[in-house]
Amino acid sequence: MRKDNYAILRIAAMVSMVAVLFLAVTATTAAAASLQVESAVICEQVVDREPVDVGNSFSATVGKLYFFTKIVGAEGNTQVTHVWFFGDTERARVTLSVRASNWRTYSSKRIQAHETGAWRAEILDAEGNTLATARFEVE
Repeated sequence: MRKDNYAILRIAAMVSMVAVLFLAVTATTAAAASLQVESAVICEQVVDREPVDVGNSFSATVGKLYFFTKIVGAEGNTQVTHVWFFGDTERARVTLSVRASNWRTYSSKRIQAHETGAWRAEILDAEGNTLATARFEVE
């Protein structure tokens, strides 16, 4: 009889863990479902949470660039991912938290002097869907 009770308790605990995990995934999906990108720009600096020296063409000696994004419409805590591409090659992937319905965030990428050509940065939602793309050149 004790073995049967133990087995039932283990099954109940596993069902509870699956239910909690399902609710967490559902909450994250709901929070991400309404995300919109109000702004997605490449810039040379971020000062006081605002992009500075925004552009689509930068000198090869720039050193570092930022992908600044303003997210609106989140219905709870979620995440976005910034993915940096040089040509078609992924060069960096940065996951960032979104903790309010109006949220500004950014990632940065060091640019080597020899990395001239077409670049792009994409912002993905928690499910991996592309929300916006910023294209730029390094010359």
